Amino acid sequence: MITKRFKIFELLGFPIYLDLSWFAIAILISWSLATGVFPQQVEGLTGLTYWSMGVVGAMGLFASILAHELGHAVMARRFDLHMRGITLFIFGGVAEMSEEPPSAKSEFYVAIAGPIVSIFIAITCLAVGAVGGGLMPQSFSAVVWYLGMMNGVLVAFNMIPAFPLDGGRVLRSILWHVKGNLRWATKISSSLGSGFGLVLIIMGLMNLLAGNVIGAVWQFLIGMFLRNAAQGSYQQVLVRRALEGEPVSRFMQPNVVTVEPSLSVDTFVEDYVYRLHHKMFPVTDNGRLIGCVTTRDVQQVPRNEWATTTVAKISRDCEQKNTITPSSDAIQALAKMSQAGVSRMMVVDEDRLVGLLSLSDLMKFIALKMELEGGDETSFETSPQPECREGTARSFEQNARASNKRAIEMR
Repeated sequence: MITKRFKIFELLGFPIYLDLSWFAIAILISWSLATGVFPQQVEGLTGLTYWSMGVVGAMGLFASILAHELGHAVMARRFDLHMRGITLFIFGGVAEMSEEPPSAKSEFYVAIAGPIVSIFIAITCLAVGAVGGGLMPQSFSAVVWYLGMMNGVLVAFNMIPAFPLDGGRVLRSILWHVKGNLRWATKISSSLGSGFGLVLIIMGLMNLLAGNVIGAVWQFLIGMFLRNAAQGSYQQVLVRRALEGEPVSRFMQPNVVTVEPSLSVDTFVEDYVYRLHHKMFPVTDNGRLIGCVTTRDVQQVPRNEWATTTVAKISRDCEQKNTITPSSDAIQALAKMSQAGVSRMMVVDEDRLVGLLSLSDLMKFIALKMELEGGDETSFETSPQPECREGTARSFEQNARASNKRAIEMR
């Protein structure tokens, strides 16, 4: 449920992003605090004071969430896990790791770091509110107490043993350590997460029937989010198991359609773009990759100049996110595709183009491997029906394509 986001600053070396949905929840929390929570706690203040308290309380809550996610990020960095950044969105925040923790120990410490930060904030705020309650203005004291209580609630909710909540990740790390099987541990914890999400959805429907519309909508949305995230996490583990250790050279197509730099733009459009329906083509000279040309580059050239303009004049250096080496791990390629929002990557050995890697080729391999190697504890899926395993792979492919499409649209 993360939509379009933008970077606001960098903290401790981690880029911090705001999702557009954050503004909606920030306004909603400020309004509910200013018109409901704080007027009940402290009577007799002006409307402006209540709204100031509401805005400060909302910003303090998101600062607490940011600190919580920074706890995860800093601990992940100690285990050499790459963090893409932290995004604040409608349901709070998320620290985005480029890869799964390499061991049960690292999973445990990364998962527990966030709740520990929240516990520290909760204790500090409650202690300040208790000790300095008579010395501080009532408005300030009410905000501090609110932040202390909300951080306590944040810890309690996050420690529910349902993946992908922190408690679910802690549970997965313990199960992983006990049995030494990440797939099995993920299956158990994600099943609990999916079940918990379903409970929230049912509670939301019951609240809707009882007339509590706002609470029902929130429970339903959070339940859907947790359920989808839990199911997606298990699919990702299956995919990782299928591709782990496989080199890109195994999946790449060696026969790549390339464009010569001397080709006119008019011929390029007619013979390549309109015939093959691709938006990007590599430009090569005797097998050496010298650049890339896209339909966007063509759009910069007036139509009456297509016949006299060569591809060499409008091509540009290929972006690193669109290239990968043949010896790279397929998992790395898949992560790079997802991050860049592309479905094809050029395989380059030094400066020579040796192949093309597509998302569809990776997904077809995953579907076949799940079909052929299922059935035991070390396999990819416990269900004996091949169509179920194919469904899992197809579902992941659809999710991956949708994710890539969204990333492309965001750019």
